[in-house]
Amino acid sequence: MSRRRTLGTKKKIALLVSAATVAGGGAFVMASTSNAAQTPKSASESTVCLGLATALGNNQKFIADQRAAPDAQSEARIANREAVVAEIKRKQEASGCAVGESAQDSQTAQPSQPAQPAQPADPADPADPAESAQPSQPAASAPAANPGGGAAASGQQVCNGSTVTLSGEGGAPAASSNQFPAGTKLKVTNLDNDKSTTVEVTSVSGSCALLNNAAFEQVREPGKFLIRRALIEKVG
Repeated sequence: MSRRRTLGTKKKIALLVSAATVAGGGAFVMASTSNAAQTPKSASESTVCLGLATALGNNQKFIADQRAAPDAQSEARIANREAVVAEIKRKQEASGCAVGESAQDSQTAQPSQPAQPAQPADPADPADPAESAQPSQPAASAPAANPGGGAAASGQQVCNGSTVTLSGEGGAPAASSNQFPAGTKLKVTNLDNDKSTTVEVTSVSGSCALLNNAAFEQVREPGKFLIRRALIEKVG
């Protein structure tokens, strides 16, 4: 009887050790899974993620508009933009952002970022109908307030209050727009680093001014996919 009780106790100890090992391993797996699930950042947590979400939203809106009112070139345009959407999603994943998160139109994605409220209005600049939904932007800011110097006086300011992001498209520096026809020349100045680029509108997009990759690289700040303070001028 004594031998049987001794063996029974050893078995119980072995079972308890095994159970503790399994429980500890399970807790480790759960902790690792929890940490992995918290990795992706939202657009509200990262400027990089916000820029990518805005670019994704602009392209998705363009595709939706083309499908709603197609023409002879819509199929080719949609195929091109779907490739861009796929590339943006790859960038979201590589940047640790929530893949597939989109922000329709960079202006609505930045409700707390009014564009240069301290600058005086320019009465000579006509109101932009596409910006009528922004009560905080009743008129264009004065060209003299541009830190880039005299370059601000080179054209008519447009897209008042708009932020600028990239379309994800390759090729030579160019822009796309939902307000200006192909052939229009736009000058985009990043007021945060005084860099500017003059590009030609070559296609339609879902925002007032959208730069392709090459054009955006000329004015971007390192690591950022969104220009919060932009001066956009029509120069030709």
